[in-house]
This record gives sequence, structure tokens and C-alpha cells, in this order.
Amino acid sequence: MSSIDHTPSLNLSSTKGISSFLEEKKITDIVVIDLKDKSSIADALIIGTGTSLRHIQSTANYLSQELKEQKSLNHMEGERSSDWVILDAGDHIVHLFTAETRSHYDLEKMWGTYVAESLTQEKTD
Repeated sequence: MSSIDHTPSLNLSSTKGISSFLEEKKITDIVVIDLKDKSSIADALIIGTGTSLRHIQSTANYLSQELKEQKSLNHMEGERSSDWVILDAGDHIVHLFTAETRSHYDLEKMWGTYVAESLTQEKTD
């Protein structure tokens, strides 16, 4: 009987858990925008950049699968051949973009009145 080596699931009910998952999947420029007490849509937006359409789609599919297992996925949008995928994980909304699309929509600027926290900067401090 063979078994597939499966890494234990992270707790994806937290911003840190989702961000760590994205880092493991080589998503770059991860930014968390805190929306607590500022918006009713979610507690946080988590934004990241993939290297290609395939990278974004495969990461979104893996994350979707993990969120479903943890009963945290409400909806996924843009999963087929899209350069922007959105996953609604209840308290967290995850946006995965190609670099060009992320630059075009610039969600960080749109939500700029709220503090955006770059995980990359946090690690170098």
C-alpha cells in the first residue's frame, strides 16, 4: 500500500496561516491589509503575486482544496485561465495576481487609507 507524502495542513483560519501557505507555494510580495473595524466584507485582504497564470491557478487550487478541508472556503472566482483569482475564506479574502494585473488594479492603493503590512518587510526588520 503506497501513500502520498502530504504535508500536514496549516491552520488556514488565520492571516499568518494563509500567508505562510502562500509563501510555501512561492507566491511573492505578500501584503496583508487589515480591515477589522473598517469593512464588513472581511477582517483582512491578503494579496500576492504569482510568476505565471499556471502558478496562480495551481496555488489557488491547492489553497481552495485546503480551505475546503478546513471548511473555510466560501467561494473562488477567476479560477480558469485568469490573471486574477479571488478566494473568499470567510474572514480573509485572498487575491492572487500576475505582476501586470496587480499593478493595473493596485488594490493596495485602493485600500490605501488602511495600513498595508508587507510580510517581506516585516522579515527584514
